[in-house]
Amino acid sequence: MVLARDRVLPGPVVDAVVSHPDPRTRSLFARNPYADPEQRARLVDDPHYLVRGHLAREPRADDICLPPPLPDRTIVRIIETYESDHLWELNRLISPGLQRAMTAHPSAKVRCMGIGRLSWDSLTPGVRDALLADPDPDVRAAAGSSRGWYERLRDPDAVREDLPAQNCHARTHLLMYGTLAPDVVAEALPQNPRLIAANDSIPPETVALLAAHPDPEVRARVAERPDLGPSERRALAVDPDPEVRLALSVHPALSETERAAIDYEVEQDDAYSHFPSYEPELLPDPEESRPLALSAHPLLRRRAASRPNLPADLVALLADDPDLGVRVLLGQNHPDAPAALLLRCFLEYTGRDRWHLTGHGNFPRAGLARFAGDEDPAVRRLALLDPEVRADTADRLTRDPDPQVRADAARHPRLPQDRIAALLDDPELGHRAAANPALPAATMYELIAAHAHGGHR
Repeated sequence: MVLARDRVLPGPVVDAVVSHPDPRTRSLFARNPYADPEQRARLVDDPHYLVRGHLAREPRADDICLPPPLPDRTIVRIIETYESDHLWELNRLISPGLQRAMTAHPSAKVRCMGIGRLSWDSLTPGVRDALLADPDPDVRAAAGSSRGWYERLRDPDAVREDLPAQNCHARTHLLMYGTLAPDVVAEALPQNPRLIAANDSIPPETVALLAAHPDPEVRARVAERPDLGPSERRALAVDPDPEVRLALSVHPALSETERAAIDYEVEQDDAYSHFPSYEPELLPDPEESRPLALSAHPLLRRRAASRPNLPADLVALLADDPDLGVRVLLGQNHPDAPAALLLRCFLEYTGRDRWHLTGHGNFPRAGLARFAGDEDPAVRRLALLDPEVRADTADRLTRDPDPQVRADAARHPRLPQDRIAALLDDPELGHRAAANPALPAATMYELIAAHAHGGHR
């Protein structure tokens, strides 16, 4: 596991792993989040079910944000040849570019899967006609089913007919996204006001009623409607509930002056992580981010900070933003986030995906040894990213009260040789010490021989 799954491997080792006779070894490499996607792709036609299943899942690691995806051609091969139970997790691995091209792909199985991934109304009339007339019967059937489902969703009478009386997923979906007849709206208004509050088919008079609903969650959902009228916006701007005012405060129809007049509060909730799978051609024009970045509203500045094509002058501006969420999102998402910002974010932000900041190419390494005595164990881990950390410091951190700090220290190449040797028999850290790059070659061969003969070391 330490060798095949938990590290970057040299080419000759990769060659050995992908051709290894033990399928467990190959399956570990299929899940290696550090490996080059082209290397993992070599396992796409592996004969063993376990290896193929692991390759079709997104590899995860605590210290990696988003492992690089498999090449599009490998995803296509998986769709064409893998068992259906291997495909249920594949959707989140498909790149936006391949997703857009799926309905016109040469492979019928890929076209079928593309129909399932894209809503019928998102397809152009030409693409719809081509799918309905596709030479493959499975594609035609999938297209017909998708069209029929969409047409029923847009037909008020069909929605009424399909609407279950009891609360369930089907009822929720139809009330949120279906075209609702007046009698269905009248019935749902007292029973399911939260579900219909964002439905784009309800009439203006119903929107006005929901904007004054006693449930603040209903009013908050109404506040997010892009078609919200001026009178409703004025009423919700002074709503007694702070969440409603906050939802209204980012409405696109408001001016900066109108936003400033709203009494809203943005909490620092330690949950800013946002790693969008943007493609360059799908990103908005960089200048479209300027009004967001210059807004006085921190939530709008957070939207701008999440865009990896933010212009350099706005990166410099938001790097010193007073809002922690803005700074963290900029550090997480922009390739040119400055080193000082990344370190500051790590020290100030304690929410999820905090360690992912250290994987940014600009995250500083030199001088981190000064954090070895910090009271926060995550900050103490930073010391072990410093290539010049003192040997005695690495030694001390192998005895740290935090298990992750101990694990990092056991793998640090500046750990003294006698300490590495002692840790090899440690039940907790032995496998970490065995992965230490400073382990002498003679000891490596000894461990291999012992393992081959069933020894514990």
